[in-house]
Amino acid sequence: MSTYTISELNQVKRGPKRATYDVEQINNILDAGFLGYVSYNYEGKAICLPMAYGRIDNKIYLHGSLKNRMLLALAEAKEASMTIMHLDALILARSGFHHSVNYRSATLFTSATIVEDKEKKEAALKCVVDHMIPGRWKTLRPMNLKEFNSTLVIEMEIQTASAKIRDVGVVDEKSDLDLPVWAGVIPIKQVAELPVKDPLLPKQMRTPKHVISYYKKNKM
Repeated sequence: MSTYTISELNQVKRGPKRATYDVEQINNILDAGFLGYVSYNYEGKAICLPMAYGRIDNKIYLHGSLKNRMLLALAEAKEASMTIMHLDALILARSGFHHSVNYRSATLFTSATIVEDKEKKEAALKCVVDHMIPGRWKTLRPMNLKEFNSTLVIEMEIQTASAKIRDVGVVDEKSDLDLPVWAGVIPIKQVAELPVKDPLLPKQMRTPKHVISYYKKNKM
């Protein structure tokens, strides 16, 4: 079992029993979604933005325009931090103090470099699209040279990381258990609804297999 070394940078200090440094568990959190929150510094101001990403092994890829100030700031700093979080349930306790949520979150500490190699850049862009919906890239019109050259890709190689997971129910004080207050768990899940065709598509065009597969997998 591979784990990230615990250091002052990645150590979870609040609720350490919920922490994990296991690479596979952290990768599972990354692969369960495609949006992360990337932090960067711009002209002395701390900014955090949501970004779509893709993962290949221990590398995360972001893309944007050549003038994207966040990507340029990351490349200049040569380092980055990103957090991914999935909300799984609301925990309603008998007191406000013990209300909580079930979640899976991972925080990555990475290097940050611009991808210059053409083949590597194309693989990174494919990765981002297919991370959102598997099998999508091969069905698309290829990027033309203008589109390709106007896109900036940043590679973030994970140097270290940690995750924190809560997956238990209500934890109340024993003295509160007999109170006439409802307590319990409300599960939360992001679901896909039935795909809606672009009205400009030919009427005879069927919804492709990869779209139907994504819908069936994520509809409930």
